[in-house]
Amino acid sequence: MRDWQLPFLFLPLWVWLFVLPTALALLCAFLPYQMRPILAPFWRILDRIYVGSGAVAACFMVLILMLIVGQMVSRWTGQVFPGGTEFAGYAMACTSFFAMAYALTQGAHIRVSILLQLNSFTKLWLDAFAMLISAITATYFARYAIKTNILSEMLNDRTQGLDQVPEWVLTTVTMLGTWPWEWGSLWAKGGGSDLVFTPVWLPQIAMSIGTVLLAVAIWDHLYRLLIARGSQIKGEIVE
Repeated sequence: MRDWQLPFLFLPLWVWLFVLPTALALLCAFLPYQMRPILAPFWRILDRIYVGSGAVAACFMVLILMLIVGQMVSRWTGQVFPGGTEFAGYAMACTSFFAMAYALTQGAHIRVSILLQLNSFTKLWLDAFAMLISAITATYFARYAIKTNILSEMLNDRTQGLDQVPEWVLTTVTMLGTWPWEWGSLWAKGGGSDLVFTPVWLPQIAMSIGTVLLAVAIWDHLYRLLIARGSQIKGEIVE
C-alpha cells in the first residue's frame, strides 16, 4: 500500500499530488496577472462541476426522503422493505461527500477568521497558509479514499446487512472504470438480474469522488485567493 514513490508519467506520485500544486500556488502568488488568463477558463468549468456535485447531493437527499417514506408505507401495510436502512445510510453518505466541494464554494464550511481581521497582511497570507494546509490534508485524504475503494474491490468486500442490488447495476458501474473493448466480457460474466449483496466499493465511490472534488476545490480557491489577493469564498450572511 506504500506507493508514494511509484512513478506516474515519469514522476513519483507525491510530486504530482503535493509538489506541483504547491509550485503552481507559488506562481499564482508571484505572477498573479500572468496566471489569471491561464486559469480563468478552468475556473468556469470547475464552477459548473461544483454546482453539479451540489445538485447530485440534493438528489441523494431527496432519495433519503423517498426511502424513509417507503419504509413507513411498508410498515403500515405489513410488508418488508429489505435493506431500506442500509440504502438510506448510503444515500446520506453520498449527500455528504458530493456536497463538500459545493459547500466550500458557498462559504458553508466553518472557517475561524478571528486572526484574519488584524490587518491586510494577515488577512491574505494567513488565509493562504491555512488553505495550503487544508489542500494538502484534503489531497492526502482523497488519495487514501481512492485506495480504500480499490482495496475493497480487490478483497470483494460485501455488506453484512439485508441490502442487495441487481447484478447488472454492478456491471454498469464497473464499465466506467474499464476500457470499452472489455465491456462485452463484463456483461457476459455479470449482466444478469440476480440480486447480490452490495459490494462495499459501490457506496465508497461517492467518498472517493467527493474527497477528490473537495481537494480540487481547495487548491482552486487557493489559486484564486493568491491571484485576486482576496478570498473568493463568499458566505451568505445570516441575520
